[in-house]
Amino acid sequence: MPELPNSLEDAIAQSREATKAALADGYTRIQVDLLFPELKFMPVAEQFLPLLTEYGSGLKVFFADAGAAALARRDWTDAAFQILDIGTGRVASIQSKIQPEDEIFLFISPTAVEVPQLEKICEIIGDRPVIFLNPRLEDAGAVGIGYTARQTRQRFLSTIESSYYLRPVDDETAVFRAYPEQWGIWVDNESGWTKIAELPKKPSGDDIDLILMKGQPQTSGTDGTPVKKPSVFKSLQRFIKALSS
Repeated sequence: MPELPNSLEDAIAQSREATKAALADGYTRIQVDLLFPELKFMPVAEQFLPLLTEYGSGLKVFFADAGAAALARRDWTDAAFQILDIGTGRVASIQSKIQPEDEIFLFISPTAVEVPQLEKICEIIGDRPVIFLNPRLEDAGAVGIGYTARQTRQRFLSTIESSYYLRPVDDETAVFRAYPEQWGIWVDNESGWTKIAELPKKPSGDDIDLILMKGQPQTSGTDGTPVKKPSVFKSLQRFIKALSS
């Protein structure tokens, strides 16, 4: 059973293994989330890509916009795969991006704005596997609040299986899932990081609040004040900032 990672490298390695397991079990739309606000998507993508190198030119990598795709083509000069942007919503433009010889697709940090295009692209892709790496598809403000927009988003998101999810709620609470395990809520207490709840589905904010309201013991110092311990997430955030600088 996976434990919380101690570094960003550990987290990405775990995400590769979890995604590999989901692919082996036949899932064709898979999502990987490492939810840290300071995280840059390119270093994460570079460390995640070894999972897919066996596909060679059968892999196709998409970025949300043409600028990011151009930067990737500039930096990944030895890539055996093609790098594209999601592009506009024109059907002809989208169809030209998907070829019969393509085997697997990686979408790097697409946003809620691209949901309509993503849905069209995935319809063309069909049953071939698609991986969404650190997407931001649930930004309600970007999609809009209209009924049609909500329906489109929900219809599309409901087809995606989460293979890996790591989100710090705060320095002492985390939501973690690594396929095929269930979703877990973890807290940092006197015995270290402990999983206090396991759920079959992604917990909502209310779910987390209710579980935490049951109360967690704290370690106190000699004067009765709580003793703060180093947090795995503070370490991860320091690692991320160093990587991004």
